[in-house]
Amino acid sequence: MADRGNAALREHVVNLLTGGHAHATFEQAVKGLPVEMRGKVPKGAEHSPWQLLEHLRLAQWDILDFSRNAKYKTMKWPDDYWPKEKAPADEKAWDKSVRAFKKDLKEMVALVSDEKTDLFAKIPHGDGQTILREALLVADHNAYHVGQLVLVRKMLGAWE
Repeated sequence: MADRGNAALREHVVNLLTGGHAHATFEQAVKGLPVEMRGKVPKGAEHSPWQLLEHLRLAQWDILDFSRNAKYKTMKWPDDYWPKEKAPADEKAWDKSVRAFKKDLKEMVALVSDEKTDLFAKIPHGDGQTILREALLVADHNAYHVGQLVLVRKMLGAWE
């Protein structure tokens, strides 16, 4: 019974990380955004789509790195988590950030899916965190900022 429950928990967490279900997915939020709108901050918003994308990528990478790297180095808040530039340097920078986000998400999913990963064990170099907590943090943080990205796209008139 415990194995089945553990497998079900892993499946639920993976679905939470990748699903969307009640909200837009990352893929939907970044797909088809015109190049000229990626660096625009609409009136009433704090961030451009580029800044939100990079924040999603940086924060997710940091959580993943913390989750599996015994030599993890703490990043400085907020400087290391938010890009200063409103726009990507070019279209390649946007595409590279999207690919990196997807790669890191896939690695978090793999970590959670791996039966050798004890979801409940405290991370040795942390102060009480577990892989389960970090995976849920990624899912929660991503859902929040993907929602912001959708809202910014709506404000820019770039969401259907």
